[in-house]
Formats: sequence, structure tokens, C-alpha cells
Amino acid sequence: MNSIEEGKNIAIVSYITIIGSVIALIMNSEKKNAFAYFHIRQALGIFITFFAFGYFIGYFDSWMITSAFWVFIFILWIYGFLGALEGKMRVVPIVGELYQKLFKGIQ
Repeated sequence: MNSIEEGKNIAIVSYITIIGSVIALIMNSEKKNAFAYFHIRQALGIFITFFAFGYFIGYFDSWMITSAFWVFIFILWIYGFLGALEGKMRVVPIVGELYQKLFKGIQ
């Protein structure tokens, strides 16, 4: 439980833009808190998904596709951010396990 409390602030910072994820990674480089690393991987995955797919989805000239994508990313972000606030290590729906596997080197 103490580990979660120590990493909570870093986990919260990781969800504040992609720059926040990089800052959280640097902040956690000395402490090596597993809870913080979990949320850094989740947040980084959400932001990279947003930038990678957002570029291509922008070419669809449809507000329905674009808004559905924004809602999807926002729900993932809220789910992860609330998990960090609550001190829980819940993977984000659908893609959370993939983020943990892709960024397993971040530890």
C-alpha cells in the first residue's frame, strides 16, 4: 500500500499530456515505483494511440468517425486517470493489456 501512495503523484502526472508522461518517466527513474510505471505505460499508450490513429482518422471527412474516435480516447484517458487517482492498477479497456506488453521495457 505504501508503494501505491508513493507513486500516486507520478501516476497522475503521467496522464497530463504526453509531456507529462515523459516527465513522470523521469521523475520515477530514481524511485522505480511499480504503480507509477504501470500508469506511465497506460498513459503513454493512450497518447501514442491518439497521435498515431488521429492523424489518419483526420482524413475521414466525417464528424461521426472523428467524434467517435475522440470519445473513445477520452473514455480511455478518464478510466486510466481515475485509476491513478484511486490508487488502482486497472488496465484501460480493450487496449490496456497491449500497452503493458508494448511498453514492458519501461520499468
